[in-house]
Amino acid sequence: MYIIAEGLKKALELIFTLDPEILEIVLVSLKVSLIATLLATLIGVPFGFIIAVNEFKGKRIVTIILNTLMALPTVVVGLTVYAFISRLGPLGSFGLLFSPSAIIIGDLILGTPIITAFTLSAVQGLDQRIRMTAVTLGASKSQVIMTILAEARFGVFAAIIAGFGRVIAEVGSAIMLGGNIKGYSRTITTAIALETSKGEFGFGFALGIILLTVALSINVLFHHFQRKQA
Repeated sequence: MYIIAEGLKKALELIFTLDPEILEIVLVSLKVSLIATLLATLIGVPFGFIIAVNEFKGKRIVTIILNTLMALPTVVVGLTVYAFISRLGPLGSFGLLFSPSAIIIGDLILGTPIITAFTLSAVQGLDQRIRMTAVTLGASKSQVIMTILAEARFGVFAAIIAGFGRVIAEVGSAIMLGGNIKGYSRTITTAIALETSKGEFGFGFALGIILLTVALSINVLFHHFQRKQA
């Protein structure tokens, strides 16, 4: 109990004094997570929409694969990407290993299936009469798409938030691909793992509190926006 109390005390001191190392880690983590989430959104939302509004052979299999990929182990992603971007890998000449870009690639692979599957679920859950009504009223194909996405907007936003939550809390592939290099590729989760192993519980607690605060803030904003639009 003493260790926890002291750790929390030091954590609050680090946060309120705006410790430079803490800020540096948070900024790196937010940068790679936001970029990965943006890229995953640009891929996942259209892909999920296309699967939802079209009937084709193998659709059920595709859905099952997406749901399976949502639970993809991070270390498997890290190992696979590592094999491709390491010096001896096919993409080794790009020098991506142990960089923020490598972490973004891993996070993109982890976040895309989540955003795709949640978007698919949100669009499929809509009343089919929405699409038929838009077509009957003479809406163009692009207008029909926008109408459907507008109706499913909260589900799509939830998908993006879920994807962001997945990537910002990821640790396995981030360590393997980013190398946990101080001031360069050290994220919140990798720093927590490192500092805790060193016995620096206060530093770890500080980063943990910030991570939870970021997640809470995003969800509060989402629910506030949802309530205003209701």
